[in-house]
Amino acid sequence: MYDIEKFYQAVDVKDAIRALEADPSAVIISGGSDVLIKIREGKFAGCSLVSIHGIPELEGVRMEEDGTIVIGPATTFSHVTNNDIIMKHIPILGNAVDQAGGPQLRNIGTVGGNVCNGVTSADSASSFCVLDAILVLEGPKGTREVPIREWYTGPGRTVREHEEVLTAIKIRRESYEGFGGHYIKYGKRNAMEIATLGCAVTVKLSDDKRHVEEMQLGYGVAAPTPIRCFETEEKVKGMEIGEALYETVGKGALEEVNPRSSWRASKEFRLQLVEELGKRALKQAIINAGGRQAAFGRQWRQPVKERRCADGPPRPVRCGKRRVRRD
Repeated sequence: MYDIEKFYQAVDVKDAIRALEADPSAVIISGGSDVLIKIREGKFAGCSLVSIHGIPELEGVRMEEDGTIVIGPATTFSHVTNNDIIMKHIPILGNAVDQAGGPQLRNIGTVGGNVCNGVTSADSASSFCVLDAILVLEGPKGTREVPIREWYTGPGRTVREHEEVLTAIKIRRESYEGFGGHYIKYGKRNAMEIATLGCAVTVKLSDDKRHVEEMQLGYGVAAPTPIRCFETEEKVKGMEIGEALYETVGKGALEEVNPRSSWRASKEFRLQLVEELGKRALKQAIINAGGRQAAFGRQWRQPVKERRCADGPPRPVRCGKRRVRRD
């Protein structure tokens, strides 16, 4: 049962702001995957809804002339995952939101809602943190930009004022260019699951692909809000890729997180995940940044089956009793 007092469909952002000003108890809704559940559970029972669904200026992904990627907050997870700009420049974000819920949720849930609900388990949150996302808010007093590191104020709380509408999420060029990234979500099952812990890493390597030039490490469900491990990031600058690097990241992260026990997992188990997922996410991020050989050691060689086609057109390679094509 959905106990809703009234519903208003805004025609544009300014119209939505006026509606929020007129009703101090109104709640913004777009996809509804989070808000409708809270209404059904009674947390928002009897509330008024201001819908921003279908407002063109809040949807889609574009790149500005300076290379800044602008994501509309009403863009669904599915559209983010399959967007050409996202896939080419920040695939870590597309991969992260593609792990949220199931297909039904990803087709209606929006990245803006995932950030505005303020929950630490949001699949986009840790990726936005390592990408140094900037959130653009518009309200009666004008427009302001908030770095994501200043966005969360506590569990389920953000700096957004009641009358404000999130109008854009920006990723600056210097936050993604030259970086490889990876996001790992741990849950009790592979789909339809809320994260027990999430870990996102972006890394930029030196020209020889053997040293870390810069790294960002972020976690979800490792603290009351999504967090960055800034001290660990500083420690690894200039380090050579190898086991010492991975150990520094894993142990360093343990000193900066503050997970709690819940019915999904104990604090002790989450601490184990923090260390292990940090290592694994970094290793894959290094590979994605072009450091495959360094990640696997100096003796690593490209598999023979891949080398056969590396310098010529694709051709069949025998694999057991079947003939397959290798691109």
